[in-house]
Amino acid sequence: MIDGKVVLGITQGDVNGIGYEVMLRALADAAFSEMFVPVIYGSSQAVGHYRKVLGLGGPQVNVVRDAQEIHPRRVNLVECGARDLTVEMGQPTRAGGDAARDALERFFLDQRYEVLDGLVTLPVNKHAMQGSGFNFPGHTEYLAKCTGVQDALMLMVAEDLRLGVVTGHVPLRGVAELITPELILRKLELMDASLQRDFAISGPRMAVLSLNPHAGENGLLGDEEELVIKPAIEAANTAGMVVAGPFAADGFFGAGEWRHYDGVLAMYHDQGLTPFKTIAFDGGVNYTAGLPIVRTSPAHGTAYSLVGKGIASPNSFRQAVYLAIDIVKSRSRIDPLRANPVPSWRAEQQAKMREG
Repeated sequence: MIDGKVVLGITQGDVNGIGYEVMLRALADAAFSEMFVPVIYGSSQAVGHYRKVLGLGGPQVNVVRDAQEIHPRRVNLVECGARDLTVEMGQPTRAGGDAARDALERFFLDQRYEVLDGLVTLPVNKHAMQGSGFNFPGHTEYLAKCTGVQDALMLMVAEDLRLGVVTGHVPLRGVAELITPELILRKLELMDASLQRDFAISGPRMAVLSLNPHAGENGLLGDEEELVIKPAIEAANTAGMVVAGPFAADGFFGAGEWRHYDGVLAMYHDQGLTPFKTIAFDGGVNYTAGLPIVRTSPAHGTAYSLVGKGIASPNSFRQAVYLAIDIVKSRSRIDPLRANPVPSWRAEQQAKMREG
C-alpha cells in the first residue's frame, strides 16, 4: 500500500473489446479513482482513442516506465505492447491478442518491485490470444502458472453468492472424465481457505452441486454422485470442513438454497455461471482463489457488440476493484494473526499442566 491506499495493476485485456470503455468511464469519477492507486498496463494511444470516442474529459493518465515511478494520487499507465497499436473496435484481431498478452507479462515483470498489491484484469478474447503464444484456456490457468501454484479456483462473487467450479474452460463432453474425488476435494480446500482468509468467514459452510439431473436419482441417471462426488464431500468433512450435497443445481438455485451457504461448488462452467449471471450479471466479479496475489476481473466478456456506444455498464469493473481492495485488506489483517496466533485458554492450561 502507498499512503494507506491499495495499489492495483489493471491489465488492458482486448483493446478492441469493452474493457477500456468500462475502465475509463469508472476512472473518470474522481471519487472512485481516489479510493486506490490505479496502475494501468496498456496503451496511452488506446486511452486517447476511447476518451475521444466516448467524449470523456478524463481521466488524465500519468505515463510511467514501471511500477517504481507511479504517483499515489494519479491514474498511472505503464506503456506496454506495440507503439503503433491500431484499435479496431468490436473486432477480434491478432494485434489485440498480442496487446492483452503483453500487458499481463509486463504486470508480472513489475512484481519484482513489490509495489503492486493486486491485479484487476479486463476481459480478453481467448481465441485471439492463442495466436499470440498464450497457450492457456483462460486467465485462471495462466495466473496459476505465473505464480507457481499447482491449482487455482475460479470463484464468481456477488455480495453473498460465492460460486466456484471444479472444471473450467473445457468441453462439456469431457467433464465426467475429469472430475475425481481428489480434484473436488482440492477445489473445496481452496474454497475453504479463501473464504476464511480472503472473505474473513470463520467456519464457512459450503454446498456441492451434482453432475447429473436430479443428483443422479440414486444411480438411475448416472453414478458420479455416488462414486465420485459423495466420497469427496465425506473426505472434506472428515478433514474438518463443513460441506453438504450433492444438490441438483436446478432446485438448489430455484429454491434459493444458495443463500444458506458461504460458498457453492459447481461441477462445470455453465452449471455454475448460468445461474450466477442470471442472479448478478451486472455486478458480478471473477476472483481467482488460491493465488499468492489478489486477482479479480469483471464477470462479463469483451462484449464486442457494445463497444463505443457508451451503453455498457462499468459496474462490474467497479465491483472488481472494490473486491480486490477488500481482499487485500482482509489478508493484511488476517495473515499477521495466523503468523502469530493467540494461544487459546485451553492450550495455556495444558501447557501449565505439562510444566507443573
